[in-house]
Amino acid sequence: MKKGIKYIAIILFVFGCGPKKGIVTKKKDDNEKTVVVTSDSEKDNDSNKELVSKPLSSVDAYISKYASIAKAEMQESKIPASITLAQGILESGSGKGRLAVEANNHFGIKCHGWKGAKIYHDDDRSQECFRKYQKAELSYRDHSEFLTGRKRYSKLFQLKPDDYKGWAKGLRVAGYATDRRYPQKLISLIERYELYRYDDEVLGGKTPRRVMVNSGITFHIVEKGDTLYSLSRRYKTTVDAIRGLNNLDSNDLTIGQELKIPN
Repeated sequence: MKKGIKYIAIILFVFGCGPKKGIVTKKKDDNEKTVVVTSDSEKDNDSNKELVSKPLSSVDAYISKYASIAKAEMQESKIPASITLAQGILESGSGKGRLAVEANNHFGIKCHGWKGAKIYHDDDRSQECFRKYQKAELSYRDHSEFLTGRKRYSKLFQLKPDDYKGWAKGLRVAGYATDRRYPQKLISLIERYELYRYDDEVLGGKTPRRVMVNSGITFHIVEKGDTLYSLSRRYKTTVDAIRGLNNLDSNDLTIGQELKIPN
């Protein structure tokens, strides 16, 4: 009797500790239906998967990195930030093209009498001369100067500052690009990624030059005339503290550059 009870207990234990997940198959009118029973632990895993954040696309990452510079350039040059960003995305392959990677040239600007560093790259013709910059920010600055300093682009500055469609078409007419679909490509990028909102921010005065992040750090957008020394005096800190917090190798600053300032 004791052995019989023992065997029954073992059988009950085996079935009780079996997996909670299983497949139950039922037949009805020759149609087979499969019911999958999922354990609570699997449901928890599925919930956790949904909480994992997706990485930014290369375009979104580019926008996040350079939007503040494009807005600062708009304030200085009146070129819509949306146009600048769309051109940067298109011309540089979201910062992954050879000219952007090796020359910090985000706008495909060719030499045209350029006396600085150069790089040669196949474009409309083989091994054409393109400008080379030390930093991407300098490419943005030169892009603004390139457009504001040439007569053929002067009509663009007569447009409303948020007329990105007019700018996209005008750039093609003025000869900035040979691609017939260049305006449509810019407009598509602007509308797909809502780049026009950066124009609205600048025009609405919502682009801050200095933004308090927390009790220990202030973000400062470099303006014309700023130096590390003047910023250290303004924020009552030291040049070395600013350089250290921003991993700067020199005292050189670029208009539109974002700096962390220790309080």
